[in-house]
Amino acid sequence: MKLLTSSFKKANDILLVLIIALNLYVIVTPYVPALSYHWQNRNDHKRQALIRIVKAPAPVPAKPQPNHIVIPAMLLDAPIYEGSVTDQFKTLDKGIWRWPGGSTPDKGGNTVLLAHRFTYTNPRGTFYYLNKLTVGQEFAVFYNNRKLTYQVSSVSEVPPTDVDIQAPSDKPELTLYTCTPLWLPHDRLVVVADLEGKL
Repeated sequence: MKLLTSSFKKANDILLVLIIALNLYVIVTPYVPALSYHWQNRNDHKRQALIRIVKAPAPVPAKPQPNHIVIPAMLLDAPIYEGSVTDQFKTLDKGIWRWPGGSTPDKGGNTVLLAHRFTYTNPRGTFYYLNKLTVGQEFAVFYNNRKLTYQVSSVSEVPPTDVDIQAPSDKPELTLYTCTPLWLPHDRLVVVADLEGKL
């Protein structure tokens, strides 16, 4: 009987440790990207490297390059994924999804890119730092072997029912959005940027 009681006590202790560890993981993990951003921003090497990519003349690639976006303020250099609306969750699990109902950066109009703010799987949250973008900041999109530079024109929060953020536009612009706030998201954080120069 003592052996059985001792076994139950050990099992309970192990279960308690596992529950505490799981709870700590759930609570602490959303702050890991913030710590990483703080560290990288403090050293400033990554931001400066991304600024150089945005400011540099567009090189002529020898072979097709993957579509991607470079946003120095977010310390972000990430691929852009294509996918149908029916596969949106599968595509969003990879990172940034170009909404197929919108335009593409090389054609003008409103190109809509969206990504998760935070996930417990990789990538942890491609648009975790979308709130770091402010009006006037620049970033670049590399799409179909072309480099397009954008300047942020507005930052806002809208309810998820606001579909106007996906509406067509006469001018070439880029709309980035994600859920907000980080904890218990109930709105959308929306960044709109205008194309600099001509297509």
